[in-house]
Amino acid sequence: MLSNIFHNAKADVKGVKSYPKIKGIVTFKETKYGILLTAKINGLPTSKNNCTGNFFGFHIHEGTSCTGNLNDEFANAKSHLNTTNCLHPFHLGDLPPLIENNGYSYMSVLINKFKLSDIIGKVIIIHNSPDDLKSQPSGNSGTKIACGKIEKIRLYNF
Repeated sequence: MLSNIFHNAKADVKGVKSYPKIKGIVTFKETKYGILLTAKINGLPTSKNNCTGNFFGFHIHEGTSCTGNLNDEFANAKSHLNTTNCLHPFHLGDLPPLIENNGYSYMSVLINKFKLSDIIGKVIIIHNSPDDLKSQPSGNSGTKIACGKIEKIRLYNF
């Protein structure tokens, strides 16, 4: 008999109407040391400065939908995931920034502050500004420009 085992999750990320080229995938793999998060994002706004790339705030939010309203296309993403009531940047949903390189970003980081069960069904957000790591409650990371819902990936155990 097959039994479902969930040790992985993913989010297909898409940009808002004003950033339609943003697309990517964020994967979450459970390891004995924590969650290995890997983000592969294309179509990010590029930097006009030859000396730097853009930095983008990157967070898991408590909402369960990448929907919203005319003022905020991802308003239903709500705030950063913060079930432990910590100050920013110590929310469960606070992640390292994405760094743009010719419109592309790749990041892989090992995180032990949450489990897959804490984030399944939540959303991951890319903001248009870097997180300053101090402003409360969200690091002054600006407008939400891309979103993806975190969903289980089924692995089967035979």
